[in-house]
Amino acid sequence: MLDDKATIEYIRLAKLGDGSAKESLIEHNVSLIKCIVKRYLGKGVDYDDLFQIACMGFLKAITGFDERFEVKFSTYAVPMIAGEIKRFMRDDGSVKVSRTMKQAAKEINQFVEATTLERGVPPSITEIAQKFNMDEAEAVFVMGSSKMPLSLYGGADYKDGKERELIETLPASDDQEEWLDKMLLRGAIEALPERDKKIIVLRYFRDMTQSEVAERIGVSQVQVSRIENRIIKAFRDKLSG
Repeated sequence: MLDDKATIEYIRLAKLGDGSAKESLIEHNVSLIKCIVKRYLGKGVDYDDLFQIACMGFLKAITGFDERFEVKFSTYAVPMIAGEIKRFMRDDGSVKVSRTMKQAAKEINQFVEATTLERGVPPSITEIAQKFNMDEAEAVFVMGSSKMPLSLYGGADYKDGKERELIETLPASDDQEEWLDKMLLRGAIEALPERDKKIIVLRYFRDMTQSEVAERIGVSQVQVSRIENRIIKAFRDKLSG
């Protein structure tokens, strides 16, 4: 993944309309996107469809991110991506591909194959979007709707006519699930009201007892227990998806 400074610079460029910056952000965060998608497998939606939806959430995170948030982009992006997937699964439950989208995907596929044959490398997302008069996010979604042979991030292999998705070749470290849980937990803590946040920090990061926390913030031990149980239940619900 990119360091914080490079990430912010790419986000600035992406917001100015630089398609290659968006591509770079997706490419360098593909392991994060894959990790989130894995949490929602086995719930009636194909991996490819989930991945495309996650990419849409990632692009929305780029658009909505504000440096004034004073949080890492990945911390902001994780709940955005997960939220996009949950919203889809709640409202739709399946990917509905219209006849118009199928035709657009077919035309893009032909353009990709012709350009790759002519130049030896596939066109970028920006080139595809400009060619078909659509923005990059729409191009990504249309391409995903037909599971096209072009990897969305470049590096596709067309030898012998075989398809090869770059995403499938990227290694996944063994601790990704644990890392993602920590990311989600951190984001959840940051979103808490100030008092709730203080209770969790004092209890689980300062190792204080409920009685000590109660004395510190000026409430009863029973109130601390009740608030803590409510927060923990909410955290478990969020992490379980």
